[in-house]
Amino acid sequence: MRSSRIKTTILFLAIPLLTGGLSAFLSREGMKAFQSLRQPSWAPPMWLFPVVWTLLYLLMGYGAARVWNTRRRGRGDAVFLFGAQLFVNFWWSIFFFAWGVRLFAFFWLLLLIVLVFAMLLSFKTLDATAARLNIPYLLWLVLAAWLNMSVYLLNK
Repeated sequence: MRSSRIKTTILFLAIPLLTGGLSAFLSREGMKAFQSLRQPSWAPPMWLFPVVWTLLYLLMGYGAARVWNTRRRGRGDAVFLFGAQLFVNFWWSIFFFAWGVRLFAFFWLLLLIVLVFAMLLSFKTLDATAARLNIPYLLWLVLAAWLNMSVYLLNK
């Protein structure tokens, strides 16, 4: 039984890391172009983004694994929300960086925030720690939305 939980946890850690890595790979050229855009004075340094995203992906994956491992009723719905928000997360970088549709990306990011909030509430009913692990993710997304809109307004 213990071996099964470890394998599940490793899988849930790998899924967001691989998803984020693929999204970053597909939008890498746009990330280079992004550096030439006007940025708000409060924008975090570029080196911080991969560090933060790696930590957030690990936290969300571990939270999802905890939820799945509860074996409680409702875990399927909670993990579905995990997958849905991860799908939306994947496409945001492509919209914003690769395709440069920054205003659309902002509204897509608002959808992501709603999905992550719903995921957090769903996780909370099954495992409060799993929900708390995703609070930094939600806060980072709010900052990202503010940055997204600021970059859009400064460069339109």
